[in-house]
Amino acid sequence: MEDELIASEKLFSYGTLRYEKVQLATFGRKLIGHPDTLAGYKLSPLQISDPYVIATSGEAIHEIMIVTDNQNDKVKGIVFNLTFKELELADQYEVSDYKRIKVKLASGVSAWTYVDKLCKII
Repeated sequence: MEDELIASEKLFSYGTLRYEKVQLATFGRKLIGHPDTLAGYKLSPLQISDPYVIATSGEAIHEIMIVTDNQNDKVKGIVFNLTFKELELADQYEVSDYKRIKVKLASGVSAWTYVDKLCKII
C-alpha cells in the first residue's frame, strides 16, 4: 500500500496535463516537473469530443504527438514524477485517441508519454 504513494513513474507531458487545473482535477495536487525534449516526434491538433476532458482542460482542441522519424523534429514538454496510481489516473483522463508508450528523452531520462494510438513506434 505504501508503494502506491511513492512517485516512481515519470511522465513526459506536452499538453493539457501541464495545466494546474487539469492536475488538480486529475490527481488532486499540483505536479512538480522539469523541462525536457523528445526528438523524432511532432505535434498535431486533435478535436476532443469528451465533455469531461473539454470541461476540465477548457479546450476542445488538444495536441497529439505523432512520430516523424526525423530527429530534427522535437517536442518540448515537462517531466513529472507520479505514483503508479496517478499514472493510471492520467490514462483515464486521456481520450481513446492516445496510447501511452515509454520513450527516452533528450536528457536521457526514460518516461511515459502519450502518442497517437495509430502511430508506429520508433
